[in-house]
Amino acid sequence: MPHDHHDHHTPPRPDNDEPLTYWQTMEIAVRELLVEKGVTTPEEIAGAIDRMDARSPTDGARVIARAWTDPDFKVRLLTDASAACREMGFDIGPMHLIALENRPGLHNVVVCTLCSCYPRYLIGPPPDWYKTRAYRSRTVREPRSVLAEFGLTLPEGIELRVHDSTADMRYIVLPERPAGTDDMTEDALAALVTRDSMIGTGLPRQPG
Repeated sequence: MPHDHHDHHTPPRPDNDEPLTYWQTMEIAVRELLVEKGVTTPEEIAGAIDRMDARSPTDGARVIARAWTDPDFKVRLLTDASAACREMGFDIGPMHLIALENRPGLHNVVVCTLCSCYPRYLIGPPPDWYKTRAYRSRTVREPRSVLAEFGLTLPEGIELRVHDSTADMRYIVLPERPAGTDDMTEDALAALVTRDSMIGTGLPRQPG
């Protein structure tokens, strides 16, 4: 029987055939100049891209689990998230990272209104929806409606703060620790942390 390659649950992605933006043109020009000057090679560039694409939310989940179990580390994370992540041995590159704590009465969500700035060094490449114009614009205008479409309906009494990432500053959400996890190990807690919970469009998994 022929294999059906069509995933009927996933809409086709639009063709990427729009004219190049100014920044895309600049990236191509700088990349070609670096290769021409012998600073790097196409193979080295491809390897760096492959390594970046291979990153996943796992490192970020470990950071969150450490903050849930170590109050002193949590203070350091909220004070200087970049330094706290490097303390755990994670290479987060040159980005300035800020941790946003969810707590009773307060929920944080992250967006990049200009493009798709995202802490990919720590939680991997951004999901496709994070880069869409709809998410980038609507999250600022109607964040509760956007979260509801992700299945996260917040009570009216919860303050919702939207944080706009930039090329120089990225955010990671420190979600609330799920109830009933007091006896869980740090590794087991990390398994509860989802990518969306670190963006703010979701919550951690529940134990069991």
